[in-house]
Amino acid sequence: MLITCAPACRETPPIEPLQLDGNLLTVNNRTDQDWKNVEIWLNTYYRLKTDSIPAKGRFQAPLDAFVAGFGQRFEFRRMQVKDLRLNATSPDGKPVEIKKQFTVGGLDRLKRSS
Repeated sequence: MLITCAPACRETPPIEPLQLDGNLLTVNNRTDQDWKNVEIWLNTYYRLKTDSIPAKGRFQAPLDAFVAGFGQRFEFRRMQVKDLRLNATSPDGKPVEIKKQFTVGGLDRLKRSS
């Protein structure tokens, strides 16, 4: 007996909680709990806040919406994203902390391999 698996049988990779697509950030809350008091930090200097991201929900924002302490805006066309983090609180008061893992590319790849 020969059994074949249709494309629907393939295991899909899990959705990353922090996704970048050009100038658009998508935050995917794949948990069963709402995230409250959400702060997203870009390059440890620029911040964006939202009250909550519902369980199994998502939040989207352009990177140009991130603002630094003195009102400077992140300029996607002129700046590079090097660090992206999310801090929030779950309903039971526990912290939610997520850091995006970036793949090494360009000249950085050469530095690390030598």
